[in-house]
Amino acid sequence: MAKGNFVAYYRVSTAKQGQSGLGLDAQRQAVADYLNGGRWSLLREFTEIESGKRDNRPQLLAALAYAKATGSTLVIAKLDRLARNVAFIANLMESRTKFVAADMPEANDLTIHVLAAVAEHERKAISQRTKDALAAAKARGMKLGNPNGARVLRAAGRGNNDAVAAVKANADAHATQVRPIIATMQAEGITSLHAIANALNDRGILTARGGAWYATSVKNLLSR
Repeated sequence: MAKGNFVAYYRVSTAKQGQSGLGLDAQRQAVADYLNGGRWSLLREFTEIESGKRDNRPQLLAALAYAKATGSTLVIAKLDRLARNVAFIANLMESRTKFVAADMPEANDLTIHVLAAVAEHERKAISQRTKDALAAAKARGMKLGNPNGARVLRAAGRGNNDAVAAVKANADAHATQVRPIIATMQAEGITSLHAIANALNDRGILTARGGAWYATSVKNLLSR
């Protein structure tokens, strides 16, 4: 049963998630469920829009400073909301700021170190498999995306039918390249359309038109 003062920290990976509340609402609910019952006060909430691979997060630093100044406990929904980086977790723990993950409130320092190491290993493994899949696609002579699309064909004086057919063929080829990457992500537990889109964006993989991924674009690719 939670007791004392708490400061909540939430992290989402994209600005779209932050604006829509996707992911953010679930984190708030997880923290609320953890705090439910007992005698506690949630003094303040901090929200970061940033990739978990980066350690430069001003909102997290502000949350830690506020928690330390008020003698509060930093509460997060899940450990991976902090970072998938062992050194970052270690520095956080060395700062002697009290913190708790709602999904594992009983975890001790050793448990958190181990879980952080596993999370970092998972991130590196996914990144390496993504690079391998892209390298294999490139070795087969495939090009990843076409930022010019049909405009090049129109400039060359070719008809609209040719342009549409070329764009479709490019999209089909791109889908063939990206599906194995998505399958790897799904095997690693990244299953929702929003999570897959975020993971593709985090890894620098572009859509067939050279843009960012959204849940709808992932859905369209998987349905091709």
